[in-house]
Amino acid sequence: MDGLLASCWTTAGDTGPHRADQRSPWPLRTRVEAAAAAGFTGFGLLYEDLLTAADDLGMPGIRALLDDNGMTNLELEMLHGWWADGTERQESDLRRRTLLTAAEALNARHIKVGPDLANRPWDMDHWAAEFATLSAQAADAGTRIAFEFLPWTNIHCLDLAASLIQAAGAPAGGLMVDIWHTERTHTPLSAIAALPPHHITAVELNDGSATLVGTHFEDTVRRRRPCGEGAFDVSGFIKAVRATGWTGPWGVEILSDELRRMPVAEAATTAYASAAKALA
Repeated sequence: MDGLLASCWTTAGDTGPHRADQRSPWPLRTRVEAAAAAGFTGFGLLYEDLLTAADDLGMPGIRALLDDNGMTNLELEMLHGWWADGTERQESDLRRRTLLTAAEALNARHIKVGPDLANRPWDMDHWAAEFATLSAQAADAGTRIAFEFLPWTNIHCLDLAASLIQAAGAPAGGLMVDIWHTERTHTPLSAIAALPPHHITAVELNDGSATLVGTHFEDTVRRRRPCGEGAFDVSGFIKAVRATGWTGPWGVEILSDELRRMPVAEAATTAYASAAKALA
């Protein structure tokens, strides 16, 4: 096992994807030190928090902070609109350039990218070509791309996401396999175990209720639980991922109202302890 990685939301505090301002109220140093104290050796950083930290510390300062706290795996997120054109593409390209530049400067392991949140019609060939281009740019920056399917979007299941990765054929592009989304889409564990190892860029652990509560989006960003505190087959998921030959870090992504209310040190410790127990 190549350690545990605290996703950006696990240490972000009182914020989230459902907020207009997604920036963490906690300084980056506080978050990184809390994650390290809990046992994490990887750290996730949101684009908006990256900009703040770059202004405060500069890229060398961020790199030194991560190194000093034993963070050997860095995850950057999130990029949407990489397939688009017009104004949407212009805005996405600005974010793309910043993320790729940061990934190279900070030696990031991967960058998370997502599907179309508006769930518009899409063309597989176009998306595969754009994903291949993005992945090639990532390789030039010394990093990889992790594509995460989301149940309420155009690429809503593992089968579609895996088909995109296969069609793109990009060595530096693969999947983000998050147990939350595989459970919510009733993905067979056999489908996860059958994934080619080179098609997986990142993996995430968490837990949740047996059934959806509210909308997919609301449930996703407000009701995740630490591993072992819900109804997910966390053990089965871990075994399925290991069956692919996975040896990379295990991300821990817990977005919940409860975790947001915790002091950052408590949130990091809770997340780490639950995932470490599940992996053991």
